[in-house]
Amino acid sequence: MTVRAIELDLAVCAVCGQMSREVHDHERHACPRCGSALHLRKPNSIERTWALLVASVLLYIPANLLPVMQTQTLLSRAEPHTILGGVVELWNDGSWYLAAIVFIASVVVPILKISILALLALGVQRRWTSRLYQRAVLYRVVEAVGHWSMLDVYVIAILVALVHFGGLAEVLPGPGIAAFAAVVVMTMLASASFDPRLIFDAGDWP
Repeated sequence: MTVRAIELDLAVCAVCGQMSREVHDHERHACPRCGSALHLRKPNSIERTWALLVASVLLYIPANLLPVMQTQTLLSRAEPHTILGGVVELWNDGSWYLAAIVFIASVVVPILKISILALLALGVQRRWTSRLYQRAVLYRVVEAVGHWSMLDVYVIAILVALVHFGGLAEVLPGPGIAAFAAVVVMTMLASASFDPRLIFDAGDWP
């Protein structure tokens, strides 16, 4: 018979990682090591996850419509570039591998991350009892690949710092990169807010 920590009133401190039984300290549960508040589950996990996901979806629209950078040379005017526009240009220039990497990191990963987290949150709310382990694995995958969405932000930051050849050429960040960085941060916070243990709370255990 499987026994879980919640059934034994065991809580893990989110600050120091100490596992202990809930300790009452002035009408609150406190970690015996560092004194931080203990919770068997993250408070308001689903509500905070949904709020961050909605914010990330709203920010994802300007992140793709607005230019993420502008290139300018001495002989040409400033030319804006969106994420998808940059992918198309890389593809047309023959840089297929680089175009594929940017497309996956900047388009596919954010959409999949938002979709998977929304599916996991919906599953917890609807108390789905099927494919518990598979959904837990999906959450771990989201955590592992989520930070790769910052690839565009890093590339543009490097270009802005390096490409400035005596006024002959320069790269300027566009408003879209701020929106895209906010999308990545929001999805990372949504992933951190979601408590994967809630997936198994709806399961039937032998």
